[in-house]
Amino acid sequence: MSRKPDRKPLHLNAFLMSTGHHEASWRLPESPAEANSDIEHYKNLARIAERGRLDSLFLADSPVLMGDPGRRPAAKLEPTVLLTALAGATEHIGLIATASTSYNEPYNLARRFASLDHISGGRAGWNIVTTAGADAARNFGLDDTPLHRDRYRRAAEFVEVSTKLWDSWADDAVIADKERGVHALAERVRRIEHTGEYFRVDGPLNVQRPPQGYPLLVQAGSSEDGKDFAARYAEAVFTAQQTLEEGIAFYKDVKQRAEAIGRNPDGIKILPGIVPVIGDTEAEARDLDAELEELIVPEYAKRQLAQRLRIAPDDLDLDAQLPEDIPTEDEIEGAKSRYTLIVELARREKLTVRQLIGRLGGGRGHRTFAGTAEQVADTIEHWYDSGAADGFNIMPAVLPSGLEVFVDRVVPILQERGLFRTEYTARTLRGHYGLPRPANRLFETVDRGEGHFGIGLAEVR
Repeated sequence: MSRKPDRKPLHLNAFLMSTGHHEASWRLPESPAEANSDIEHYKNLARIAERGRLDSLFLADSPVLMGDPGRRPAAKLEPTVLLTALAGATEHIGLIATASTSYNEPYNLARRFASLDHISGGRAGWNIVTTAGADAARNFGLDDTPLHRDRYRRAAEFVEVSTKLWDSWADDAVIADKERGVHALAERVRRIEHTGEYFRVDGPLNVQRPPQGYPLLVQAGSSEDGKDFAARYAEAVFTAQQTLEEGIAFYKDVKQRAEAIGRNPDGIKILPGIVPVIGDTEAEARDLDAELEELIVPEYAKRQLAQRLRIAPDDLDLDAQLPEDIPTEDEIEGAKSRYTLIVELARREKLTVRQLIGRLGGGRGHRTFAGTAEQVADTIEHWYDSGAADGFNIMPAVLPSGLEVFVDRVVPILQERGLFRTEYTARTLRGHYGLPRPANRLFETVDRGEGHFGIGLAEVR
């Protein structure tokens, strides 16, 4: 493919999930049976990703047991705890964790991410999610999940409170003057005195300001509310797009929304998910993909799909297309954009339920691509050059082998094409993503750049 000298380097994140993103990956003979709770397994994955000079790695999470534990490994270690261990096993790679604004409190969560940022030397990122589902609600004493729009209103205030807490210590607050016996300047540590619709928080935080100012703020919702939220707060967006046309439309939409509220659209990095299944030949890659699909247990998968569609499993016939009388997106309270993606995929390609289950088995709606390393690099480059992505959320179908082959075969091709770094050049996760450090809103700062939430940014990476 032709090389364009003015292109900025793309960004690559490794989305790690136990034995891999394919739901049947755990059934392969080489898959470690206890991978989901094995710290050495995750250390190995983190080091592989760092060997490839990837920007970051990411751990998803939910405050509820996701799916049928008989179907695939479902237990998960708490991600900020796990990332603290991975910080000690790596030196450069960014460390991103999901944490819900629906079932946390700003003070505790702001403290956890500030702590992770200090421990890692400025490599923490927060994937901000709102959590739907009655099962999760009942784990926290509620009868049902709040409405979609209400969850995003709470999320917006949650982020505002968190950023105020991170700003409650001035960058120069700690002077550690042993001669005078003054560790920190009291006037450079302030209460935030926040009173809002959902939260009342006095502050200040009991951890000084993180090395990055704020952890990198990531978002993954693609509904209308989700895109508005991303435009206002996100610095990276993990998204699921099945076609190039959909990817281009989403990319333009989010960037335009950001620009409309005064943000620099370059300050938001769009990273669609891709599940690469890589072989020495295209036929070998397709054989591996077919082998994984053959290992799917249809009845488990049908129950999961029915739950996603909010219908009874008996309403789904494995060898027929989706029923016509399923709920509309407006009737769905959780994961609206993923619901629409799945239904549109099934309708557009006239898939039977069995075929749809196979398509979803690898990435739950993210794009699966089976081919050679060259073909994977080509599709990444094509989406990038077409304006559908600033980078990609790499979701190996099988771990660790899928990540190893991506790092050892695909990354060198991208490097040869001038699309990806050959060495780390920044110290922090923000630096990897080419993003500046937010200035402190509660203290006097020098405005040296484009504002984040309307504030100045100090050029520190």
